[in-house]
Amino acid sequence: MRAIEFQEYGGPEVLKVVETEVPEPGPGQVSVDVAYAGINFADLKARETGYRVPRLPFAPGLEVSGRVRATGEGVTGLTVGQEVTALTEGGAYADVAVADATTVFPVPAGVDLRTAATLPTVLPTAYALVHSVGRLQPGETVLVQGAAGGVGTALGQLAKAAGGTVYGVVSSAAKADYAREYGYDEVFVGDFEKPVRAATGGRGVDLVLDPVGGDTLRAGLASLAVFGRLVSFGNASGAKAWSVGQPELYPRGVTVGGFSILTLAQTAPDELRALAERAFTKVVDGTVTLPVTAEFGLEEAAEAHRLMGARTSTGKLLLRVGG
Repeated sequence: MRAIEFQEYGGPEVLKVVETEVPEPGPGQVSVDVAYAGINFADLKARETGYRVPRLPFAPGLEVSGRVRATGEGVTGLTVGQEVTALTEGGAYADVAVADATTVFPVPAGVDLRTAATLPTVLPTAYALVHSVGRLQPGETVLVQGAAGGVGTALGQLAKAAGGTVYGVVSSAAKADYAREYGYDEVFVGDFEKPVRAATGGRGVDLVLDPVGGDTLRAGLASLAVFGRLVSFGNASGAKAWSVGQPELYPRGVTVGGFSILTLAQTAPDELRALAERAFTKVVDGTVTLPVTAEFGLEEAAEAHRLMGARTSTGKLLLRVGG
């Protein structure tokens, strides 16, 4: 079968198409004939820095849609040929991928395989940030970094549906125009601290959702209202880990939390499954639309990485494998 792998860290050019053996599912696992694979920023970090890479060579990719090819010992509730979407620990950029059965989900009714490939990482992450971790309440204000990305697109819609006033931060005017179509009341380009204070009458926001880290995270913390919450869900900046303590938290009674869907899949898979099932209903009932803004063939994985790495893309990027 075909697969994409890299044997060294570097730019998109290290991604190579290889022929390899078809993987077989082990106990508690499922193999999937891949229709589409999602592109995520974590894939770029894996390729560039070794993020969550246990060894080389490594086949990237964290989410797929397709049809069940085979089930391992002990797997119940899934049948060969069934349309599914799945979160993987790698290897999604391939004709066949293997995932733990706990992170393989039947495709919701009325959802096609192309749309299903956008679901496993983006939608549960966004749902958790708004509801489970961020706990946004009607009438509150929320500030979202990366508002035009895949998670940001879902966040705008979920936060608006939850009754929030939704502010976003993006890097260009074109991205701002895009974000306004997906639930954002106001979108700031670049610097945001002063605009946020102005938009909230000097109060600040109740909730900040930050996938960037570094100075952006610090500026988000400074933009919180009294008793506000900040949730970190990534470190796209590559900044060193930052500690927050009494000097930052005590003056206004703010709190800081975190969320990683990949970590939750390892530490609490049953909680992830329940979270994903709740989140997927938001696509079925029309609350959330996840636009695919670019699609590439499997052999074009490097081009997909170049587009995402240029920070000019919006929405969700997919690889078309067998779809």
